Amino acid sequence: MRRLVLLVAALALVAGCTSHGGTPAQRRPAPALAGPLLDGGSYDLADHRGEVVVINFWASWCAPCRAEATDLEETYQATRAQGVSFVGINTSDPDTDKAKAFVDGRATYPSVVDTAGRLAMAFAAFGATTLPATVLVDRQGRVAQVIREPVRRAGFEPLVTQLAGEPRP
Repeated sequence: MRRLVLLVAALALVAGCTSHGGTPAQRRPAPALAGPLLDGGSYDLADHRGEVVVINFWASWCAPCRAEATDLEETYQATRAQGVSFVGINTSDPDTDKAKAFVDGRATYPSVVDTAGRLAMAFAAFGATTLPATVLVDRQGRVAQVIREPVRRAGFEPLVTQLAGEPRP
């Protein structure tokens, strides 16, 4: 419970901010990200090297997460043919059934279960400290951008497309 309180306090301090990883040479490697999926199986970010990966941190109780869900799914559908993959991170959400209900009909990409907030804390060093938070990882596994507010397709999809257009390693 204390960890959740600290996470919520940190989220409140930096809500609404966006940070950039800088030029490709200035970007830092993304933390390890692996865990069980909501619908079974497992996910490991390392298996997606060579792809642009969009990581979205969410919780079923988060109203802004609900508000951005359609924009995320539409951007996923529009960019996946460009070598872009998406993964949700269901963080600090104690009820897996509510998390599954949240995803049902909203997202066709996988979501990792992060009940304890361990994965979210690993990305806090990059400023991914709000719910929702969206992290763009380049094809070399480096954090290119962190968005700490609900995304909207009109502004978000061009960012993903631009990152997907960078040279492949």
